[in-house]
Amino acid sequence: MSAPEPLCILIGITPNKLTNEENIILEADLFLSVCEELKEIYRIQHKDFFRLMKITIEKENTMLETNLARFIVHDILFSGEYTLEGIAHYTNMHEDVIQEVLTGQNLNPSVSLLRKILELHRVVRRELYRAISKKVADKYLSVA
Repeated sequence: MSAPEPLCILIGITPNKLTNEENIILEADLFLSVCEELKEIYRIQHKDFFRLMKITIEKENTMLETNLARFIVHDILFSGEYTLEGIAHYTNMHEDVIQEVLTGQNLNPSVSLLRKILELHRVVRRELYRAISKKVADKYLSVA
């Protein structure tokens, strides 16, 4: 089952009835929706820092956008289910690349790396992604 299929089932879309182009567009939109939900979760986690530093909403958004992969890698490591080496193995990247994402030296990882990191995060944080999937599905259903 591909990554967006569970969301498609929730919102009543049958991916195999869509063209390849439509599936790519749908997957991209779902990817962006999941990333937006994760950014909001991380916004809540860092609200005290934002308030203390008197950061504007625009700067908050920029910080969340540029550090999303970093926050996700940190969350995976914090779970204790994977080490840096394990994440590198799963993503098929060198450990140094993952380390650079974690330390903020690489604030612009490739889309394929971010996608693999998200796939692993989804495995580690199943309940979080169930909640995110429900929110995204509700958003889609409210538009329909």
